Amino acid sequence: MKRWFDISLSLCLLAIFGIPMLLLALAIKLTSEGPALYWSDRVGINNTIFRMPKFRTMKINTPIVATHLLTSPARYLTPIGKVLRKYSLDELPQLFSVAVGHMSFVGPRPALFNQYDLIQLRTEKGVHTLMPGITGWAQINGRDDLPIPQKVDLDEYYLQNQSFVMDLKTLWLTIFSVLATKGITH
Repeated sequence: MKRWFDISLSLCLLAIFGIPMLLLALAIKLTSEGPALYWSDRVGINNTIFRMPKFRTMKINTPIVATHLLTSPARYLTPIGKVLRKYSLDELPQLFSVAVGHMSFVGPRPALFNQYDLIQLRTEKGVHTLMPGITGWAQINGRDDLPIPQKVDLDEYYLQNQSFVMDLKTLWLTIFSVLATKGITH
């Protein structure tokens, strides 16, 4: 049921947001050098690596690390990068990842390939067996404000309590978190 829901909703949202996504891509191209999409190597289900698309919010040649590890991350943002991140518009291309089966709407956020501490903790707690998501229990309970061990504890809670109802609740609460720009640091 979850996969059917993911495919159906991702295709509907791609139809709705297709034109706005093209306009965002054009805005990115007009305001900064480089491609509109950034393809990030991420850790998927069972610690397999997949390429996840995002709208590019950082200048080209930005170091490939989690944003919180950058010194002065604001200096790497493109002219419209801050707005794209603030309202999570940079995440819209991940609808394609959901449609093809690399991601789900709800699950732990996919780690960067080089976030070894996060990957190790998730593996120890069995979280690596979950399909990564566009949003997740940790995202609605703190997002960027949470230290890694606390994020993993929330991911483990999701692992142990996942259900279709919990997914719907997570999606619903995500809408309010995004609109309130809650838990976004950069």
